Amino acid sequence: MTETGTEDALEAADRDAVREALVEWYEAGHRDYPWRRTDDAYEILVSEVMSQQTQLDRVVKAWDAFLDRWPTVDALADADRSEVVGFWSDQRLGYNNRARYLHEAAGQVLEEFDGEFPETPDELAELMGVGPYTANAVASFAFNNGDAVVDTNVKRVLYRAFDVPDDDAVFERVAQDLMPDDASRVWNNAIMELGGVACQKTPRCDEEGCPWREWCHAYETGDFTAPDVPTQPSFEGSRRQFRGRVVRTLKEYDELALDELGPRIRVDYGGDHGQEWLRGLLADLADDELVEVEGEGDEAVVRLRA
Repeated sequence: MTETGTEDALEAADRDAVREALVEWYEAGHRDYPWRRTDDAYEILVSEVMSQQTQLDRVVKAWDAFLDRWPTVDALADADRSEVVGFWSDQRLGYNNRARYLHEAAGQVLEEFDGEFPETPDELAELMGVGPYTANAVASFAFNNGDAVVDTNVKRVLYRAFDVPDDDAVFERVAQDLMPDDASRVWNNAIMELGGVACQKTPRCDEEGCPWREWCHAYETGDFTAPDVPTQPSFEGSRRQFRGRVVRTLKEYDELALDELGPRIRVDYGGDHGQEWLRGLLADLADDELVEVEGEGDEAVVRLRA
């Protein structure tokens, strides 16, 4: 899609509704990592450095232990660097240079910023080992003062949801345009959570209650390819997937008319994917003795077989 096409898609989706849906979904029940419960810049910086190429569930234990040992930026700056590196190695947190850089960054905070963490991405990027992504993350989560985060998960979400072309500059522009003003803390957490939980390489749209299904281009078309997903999973957009949606939907209702069932299993119900398509799907399910269709034409209703 062209940049203009992307803008049109976002306008059609209604930015305010998209924003509200995502934030409500996130606040209703996100993964409860301890660094999401703090706005302490030092604690958040430690979590961001540890999280580079390390699974988050593994980071929790290491993060707690690190902060028990060096609870403040002053304590870390005063520590022997070899002890910090030794801890890093013992915890299998990846390249030991990250421990050295983190220790040096702590010293910079004390010496160059009078013990107070800088609050903008540009200033944070002056700290040793802190690149643009980490600087922006700390500015967002500690000070609510960041730009839109654009990582692999966010690119995947935007590519699928709004058909954003695979172009870093366009991803950054669209992500920034979509983020509400003065809301980088909750927004960046929310959109990364969406990519990490619902819009994974193999998506879990319905299972995780993705809040963007109503507007999502991939959900409408069944094409869940993305920049980091070069081939479409065979399940996505398949009849097997829609068969599953029919069964899950009918579990919630005693019976449904065809045109009541259709929109509940695909947002683009109608046209080539209207009643004729649905009847074919239901015929397969009836052959497998999973559903029964009663009546003809517009009067037909469908229910699960007892």
